[in-house]
Amino acid sequence: MGQAVVLFFLAGLAEIGGGYLVWLWLRENKPFWLGFVGALILMLYGIIPTLQKFPSFGRVYAAYGGVFVVMAVLWGWGIDKKMPDRYDWIGAAICLMGVAVMLWAPRH
Repeated sequence: MGQAVVLFFLAGLAEIGGGYLVWLWLRENKPFWLGFVGALILMLYGIIPTLQKFPSFGRVYAAYGGVFVVMAVLWGWGIDKKMPDRYDWIGAAICLMGVAVMLWAPRH
């Protein structure tokens, strides 16, 4: 389970960080090289989830979506300095509960 958590974290960091660099380039008129580096990081994001041990692509990406939501809230708070409100935290908690159900529910 520890490896799964680390891979979800790395994938989230790559997607959010890469997307943020592209955002800075296109939306905030930052240098092209930031967008280029962001695109390379986004390509790495596409590779990281394939390292998960879970056999189902759809399940891994659906669960990752919940992790992404939580990481995006934390990124906004830590990097963009936008304080999440109670509904952001409630939504993030619901997403994490969904991740747990999808990945670790007993199946036959």
